[in-house]
Amino acid sequence: MATKKWTEADIPDQRGRIAIVTGSNTGLGYETAHALASHGAHVVLAVRDTAKGAAAADQITKAVPAAKVAVQELDLGSLASIRTAASELGRSHPRIDLLINNAGVMTRESRQVTSDGFEVQFGTNHLGHFALTGLLIEHLLHVPGSRIVTVASNAHKRRAAIHFDDLQWERHYDPNAAYPQSKLANLLFTYELQRRLAAKNEPTIAVAAHPGLSNTDMMRHLPGVMRPFLPLLAQSSAAGALPTLLAATAPAVRRGKYYGPDGIGGFRGAPKLARSTRKSHDEYLQRRLWAVSEDLTGVVYPL
Repeated sequence: MATKKWTEADIPDQRGRIAIVTGSNTGLGYETAHALASHGAHVVLAVRDTAKGAAAADQITKAVPAAKVAVQELDLGSLASIRTAASELGRSHPRIDLLINNAGVMTRESRQVTSDGFEVQFGTNHLGHFALTGLLIEHLLHVPGSRIVTVASNAHKRRAAIHFDDLQWERHYDPNAAYPQSKLANLLFTYELQRRLAAKNEPTIAVAAHPGLSNTDMMRHLPGVMRPFLPLLAQSSAAGALPTLLAATAPAVRRGKYYGPDGIGGFRGAPKLARSTRKSHDEYLQRRLWAVSEDLTGVVYPL
């Protein structure tokens, strides 16, 4: 007998839950926010462009008239913006059930930096979410069923390493390694965060997910040789959001694990428990990255 595939229809009732989704005006984040709102969650679209966020919120409420959706300005490339957003979110929502670290950037162009001088992919994808989570975590701790879901990528398997001697790629920028470094950092962060939560016997759990190869705006940065194959390999944004939604809502999700599509190569398919590299489970790398991240962001976790 075939095993039933997990779909959006399997999302439990989310009424009464507060969910913050970064980068949710388009793509995977939008589909994640839409699905959560459809199942009753009060969803906050944490986005850099509030006009686009408002348009996305309007689109959700038109499809789901009873949806509760709000917009919060958040630029993950600015520590000042992150601190302001975290303060405003904490005042509006003293209790947070879901924090979904979805936003991400990918670039194959010349090296770019955030407003704080960090290489833009490492600074946004990892350091921005590290800082945001640390500033919001007091609102998740002690909340039964609360989860922190970070969207990683199987790009962490491709030439990925944490270049501690040149984290910001100041000496030599390699576009084929910078994005994978940021995605490996997402996993190292998730696993270290879960270990710290468990050590304090907190009910909050940390989980990671990846969307496989999904047809989003980020695909424009794929090497030209791969683009003709995109329609054959990629799945829709709605399908790509399913591993995140499973990680955020399924009762059987295991803390400190990684979820992704079940198809060949993890490119597409129904969500299931996935495997990350041995390097992502290296506790020395996890602890070292954590310490560096606290130093760079100035955010120290109460764990």
